[in-house]
Amino acid sequence: MNSQTTRITKKIINTPRLVCIVGPTAAGKTALAVQLARHFHTVVVSADSRQFYREMIIGTAKPAVEEQGGITHYFIDSHSIHQPISAGDYEREALALLNKLFVKHPMVILAGGSGLFVDAVCQGLDDLPGPLPGVRERLNDLLEEKGLAYLQEWLHRVDPQYYAEADIQNPQRVIRALEVFESTGSPFSFYRKKTSTPRNFHVIKIGINPDRNTLYERINARVDHMMQAGLLAEANYLRPHKHLPPLQTVGYSELFNYLDGNTTLDEAVIKIKQNTRRYAKRQITWFKKDKDTYWVDPDDTEAIITFVDSLIY
Repeated sequence: MNSQTTRITKKIINTPRLVCIVGPTAAGKTALAVQLARHFHTVVVSADSRQFYREMIIGTAKPAVEEQGGITHYFIDSHSIHQPISAGDYEREALALLNKLFVKHPMVILAGGSGLFVDAVCQGLDDLPGPLPGVRERLNDLLEEKGLAYLQEWLHRVDPQYYAEADIQNPQRVIRALEVFESTGSPFSFYRKKTSTPRNFHVIKIGINPDRNTLYERINARVDHMMQAGLLAEANYLRPHKHLPPLQTVGYSELFNYLDGNTTLDEAVIKIKQNTRRYAKRQITWFKKDKDTYWVDPDDTEAIITFVDSLIY
């Protein structure tokens, strides 16, 4: 734990608390969230932007019923891939849900690795300028003609700061950043929010981040488990919808590429592991920039519970 504890005072006792469990994929956020929810007799709200979609099961590492430990989870299987949810949609829906949950629960657990979605709930989204006419269409055409790698390299040149922390495997994120640059002449990172929108609840962020070797071993093992559990069959089933934004993501894109005959299955699996590790690094970069996050030992649950107790009571 760290010295930030001293900044939390008794005055938040009667204020609803949102305890956010953040960190990279495969770090153990779900398990910790369940343990905290059980101890504090509360519920979990997911902030994993891929687990919203009920059609995407294996490739999103969605927690099975037994992994949810009898704890009510919200925003898992809550949407269809045919009705994608943006960060703005999530902000509105999650805040409305929290208002209802806080009536019964003085504390709610928010868990997930999608930094933009966590920030949407905790501090609000940026008021970004809209694109000039035709810019988004042109970028979508470039994505179709030259591929995502071309747009990624362009983003790296014009906005290395956002490139270093964004999920660049997500075409929507890349195109949104480039359309802001093309429309304004300023990088997307220039418009990033410097102040938070006031909330009617107190936010406590708990970060978990295993050492790199352990994390990478977990990622590789998770991908192997997904393949054994039928990820290839799931990707094949979802292949007719591969053009939809939710499916343009790690774990599915690589297998679609294999199913289209552009690579071998072994190469696709290696690519999934590689891209997942890269995504984990970007998640860490995103969450580390928030100086109000308490970074804890993910394996010492009792110490974490004691620590949270010390912050809220």
